[in-house]
Amino acid sequence: MKLPRRQFLHWVVGAAAAPTLSRDAGAQSYPERPVRILVGFVPGVAPDITSRLFAERFSAAWGKPVVVENVSGAAGNIATERAAKAAPDGYTLLMGGNSSLIFSPSIYDKLAYDPIKDFVPITQVFVAANVLVVHNDVPAKTLPELIALARAQPGKLTYAHAGAGTSQHLGIELLKYIEHLDIQPVAYRGTTALLPDLLGGRVTMSFANISNVAPLVKEGKLRAFAVSSVKRSAVAPDIPTMIELGYPGFEAVPWFGLMAPAGTPQAITDTVYRETMRVMAMPDVRKSLLDLGLELVGGTPAEFSATIEREIPQWAKVIKFANIKPD
Repeated sequence: MKLPRRQFLHWVVGAAAAPTLSRDAGAQSYPERPVRILVGFVPGVAPDITSRLFAERFSAAWGKPVVVENVSGAAGNIATERAAKAAPDGYTLLMGGNSSLIFSPSIYDKLAYDPIKDFVPITQVFVAANVLVVHNDVPAKTLPELIALARAQPGKLTYAHAGAGTSQHLGIELLKYIEHLDIQPVAYRGTTALLPDLLGGRVTMSFANISNVAPLVKEGKLRAFAVSSVKRSAVAPDIPTMIELGYPGFEAVPWFGLMAPAGTPQAITDTVYRETMRVMAMPDVRKSLLDLGLELVGGTPAEFSATIEREIPQWAKVIKFANIKPD
């Protein structure tokens, strides 16, 4: 039976709207089951600690389990790829960092994800400082002395980093480029993995995350020269910046933020954004993160998106100059 035109149009409009209504209804009741936050690094480092702190508060607010899943490797690329391919339903989130979102597109010839097209930015959570440290047997007592030592022994000194394309890696490579140094890289699966060799003197130096090495510096187990952030860290205010030591514009820091797979309903990402901002305003959360040397950001999704789009081409120039390739 042929439907009258007016009745047919009502039927078409209603059918087209049904999936949207269904998605909206699902978004309004979100979450109805456990949510997971993917972290591309091993337990115990800043993005993992932060994610677990947020997961605990999210669980309490939503009444559903929120779990952290560590998928380490390839400077966070494996976790980022897994998040990109996850269902866009809000039940898989990513604590994404600039290593996989900003650096990797210029380091890898092929990536299984597009940092702009495959994700919905929710909010940039924190920025952290890296600290240039050496083990205590290294004779250099200042940064100029360390540079002189490296120049006098080309190819003899080594530096540990948390994987190709991490800010720790790029920090040393930027210094090498500026000073025309030959220092050999040694890659590890995260900062915690490189610490035993650094403490044991099996590698010379590292631009390591401040949350991991600040206690070791305070205990006298490592010697610190400078932080790679634009301003000093509240965790170690006596350590100068690279900029203060004569390197204008020097900045090589890790940052992380929450993201969802592209196509996730805005009502769901809005819910995660509001809850994230609420958690970030909690005094105990702020203190815990600041004590780790993490500077909270908490910008809007649009601001986070603009950061990603701006930094990809900026770092592409550095990576090309340094000829950085995957491990």
